[in-house]
Amino acid sequence: MQLTKTVAARTFASLSSQLRVLSSVAVTLLLTFIGLTSVTFTIGRVMPADPVLAVIGDRAPQAAYDRVYKEMGLDRPIYEQYYRYLGELSRGDLGTSIMTSQPVLEDIKRFFPATLELSTIATLIGVLLGVPMGVLAAVNQGRLLDHFVRIFGLIGYSVPVFWLGMVGLLVFYGKLDWVAGPGRIDVYYDGIVETVTGFILIDAAIAGEWDIFHNAVSHLILPSILLGSFALAYIARMTRSFMLDQLNQEYILTARVKGASETSVIWRHAFRNVLVQLITIVGLTYASLLEGSVLTETVFSWPGIGQYITTSLFNADMNAVLGGTVVVGICFVGINMLSDLLYKTVDPRARS
Repeated sequence: MQLTKTVAARTFASLSSQLRVLSSVAVTLLLTFIGLTSVTFTIGRVMPADPVLAVIGDRAPQAAYDRVYKEMGLDRPIYEQYYRYLGELSRGDLGTSIMTSQPVLEDIKRFFPATLELSTIATLIGVLLGVPMGVLAAVNQGRLLDHFVRIFGLIGYSVPVFWLGMVGLLVFYGKLDWVAGPGRIDVYYDGIVETVTGFILIDAAIAGEWDIFHNAVSHLILPSILLGSFALAYIARMTRSFMLDQLNQEYILTARVKGASETSVIWRHAFRNVLVQLITIVGLTYASLLEGSVLTETVFSWPGIGQYITTSLFNADMNAVLGGTVVVGICFVGINMLSDLLYKTVDPRARS
């Protein structure tokens, strides 16, 4: 009987702990969502662009202007407008785009996969190349390889993305003709592949259209390498810094004294302790590429969410701007929370 009570008490304590964690996560998500939407909504309302003129034009009579102004709810106090906006968001209604005359949610479903595809490949480039480069730089501290990684990281973070994109198009597309030009796919291939996932590479492979697949890869190479170079520079620098800190710890010296091989010391001991920090860095990098690929998409005419938001902003399409910003912000928060879950899985000490 006593054993049964003990087990029940431990089970109850475990469930209570899990409920507290879930409650904390839910409150954090709610507060983050309210903060994100309130800031973006307020900025959208105080901007000098007039959404009414974007709908009716600047030659419409004053009576038409006043009617549309009231229909859009702009005559109400801003807190009432925000409360109404939250109610629409809770129903999945992001409004209608002035630019496309389509629901903003449908536009985002069409444009966001392009950004996700580009950012995912760029992040993979940054991780697969940046992590080994950072580890090797730390192991060879002060040598030629270390100097190369440090200089590359400095250049990768300093060169303006729009300049690098234009130079890349001029050299590799205009002069050498090694890759395809702007856009996601050639015009004469557009509309052939049925949209299943929204990712052109996957959809082309599913349809067995390998000519379209290769054409999409050719369009993807230059912008993904450009974005990947920035991810690579950041990840390599941070990996080097984390590894240097671990290689100077006493447990590394102990492992070497016990006769562990250098490979085991580097990858099994030092890198394992670095992995938790790297998960956070990779998550932040991925999220920043999702929200910061506006210039790359503009230079390469990439039909992603960044170009959609930018074009909507120039056309005073505030429903589209707010909707796109909210979706990107939710993705940013979601990726950060996924990173937290992953490093708690990797490091048992973080679970408590």
